[in-house]
Amino acid sequence: MARAAGKGRVEAGDNVWVKADILMTHDVCGPGTIGVFKREFGAAAKVWDRKAVVIIPDHYIFTVDSKSNRNVDILRDFAREQEIAYFYDVIDSPAGTWKFDAAKGPLERQYGSHYAGVCHTALPQKGHTRPGEILFGTDSHTCMAGAFNEFATGIGNTDAGFVMGTGKLLLKVPETMHFRLEGKLQPGVMAKDVILHCIGEIGFDGATYRAMQFDGEGVRNLTMDDRMTIANMAIEAGGKNAIFEFDDQTRAAVDYRCKLNGTRADYQPVERDAAEKFVHETVVNLSKLEPTVACHPDPGQRKLARELVGMKLDRAYVGSCTGGKTSDFLEAARVLRGRKVVIDTFGVPATPEIVHDLQSAWWGDKSVWQILVEAGVQMTENAGCAACLGGPVDTFGRMNAPLKCISATNRNFPGRMGHRESQVFLASPATVAASALTGHITDPRDYLS
Repeated sequence: MARAAGKGRVEAGDNVWVKADILMTHDVCGPGTIGVFKREFGAAAKVWDRKAVVIIPDHYIFTVDSKSNRNVDILRDFAREQEIAYFYDVIDSPAGTWKFDAAKGPLERQYGSHYAGVCHTALPQKGHTRPGEILFGTDSHTCMAGAFNEFATGIGNTDAGFVMGTGKLLLKVPETMHFRLEGKLQPGVMAKDVILHCIGEIGFDGATYRAMQFDGEGVRNLTMDDRMTIANMAIEAGGKNAIFEFDDQTRAAVDYRCKLNGTRADYQPVERDAAEKFVHETVVNLSKLEPTVACHPDPGQRKLARELVGMKLDRAYVGSCTGGKTSDFLEAARVLRGRKVVIDTFGVPATPEIVHDLQSAWWGDKSVWQILVEAGVQMTENAGCAACLGGPVDTFGRMNAPLKCISATNRNFPGRMGHRESQVFLASPATVAASALTGHITDPRDYLS
């Protein structure tokens, strides 16, 4: 933040103007942000940097709801008008209109070649996350990009409209909470269990407007997907942002994606301050963690999966930016392989690239996709947010009745995935898969040798 503010140093509590490196918006907040931008800067105004505004429709896409379809068209018109370099449209025609074809059903691909899927997963895949940068997004889970050693946080439409016109935003420097990770995750335990454990320790408001810093020897044993899962849910503890240290894994991931996509490849990682100050310090031994569940009605209601074996379920869901990555589906498939689910189970990959991964990776004589489908998982090729945010009533996987669902998503407040009387239990993809096999919350270690 000091670097982005042009200062030698900043302290927690300081209010500083920072320069944005990337502003991301999507179909839910994009139209509102555009409206604020045009209202405040004029109908003919130009964005501050057409290569720094990234627009990714992903939320309410695969629905017949006309207003949701219209939002995508608003983004397209704006991207064409502003000559936005990075607009990941649902369709290929820059002059076309988007309309979901319900007759084809929810499972068959209905997007074009530029569609990117869930924004938080797409940002790093498309080469837009770089160490040491400032990334703003009109979505609370923008903090996921903190896995790449940058300051990433969600902002509202009004602030985003201002950033769109100026490239700057006034921020208060947050205090920092320190989570030192040690050890190594054991079989059946995933990164989702790490962050659910941390939130359970401090409460769903325990990090309100604070940075959550993750470091320590244990981080070296976490993949970039793992780090993304942990950073993603900082907001579920009220956090302003999450951040991981830069290391060889970070460098390799960022360099590869920037080269692959032709995006800007220069960056300056940030290192820990020798005089760093923390308002909270916790040591988490990854080796001792167990499969964990956040119970209804908030992410802080932590229980171990083995403590909830009597909790019957109606539905299971694997997907979202948090739980819809390739590695997430691989762990689910490891549990489900050769078995059958006994409750409705939905699988929604976060991005088209992940769909391709699952359909082209073979375990023996079957693709991972086939293994999941044969286990009874309803897998859709239409990558996106889907039921994570509820959405229109025809959204794939949405709960339109007061059901109980175990989900690999990130938020479980009442009504989050649809019906306001439904209940969502947050868990890792492995725990979701194991629970889908029994119809009640189940420790995945029961199915792993």
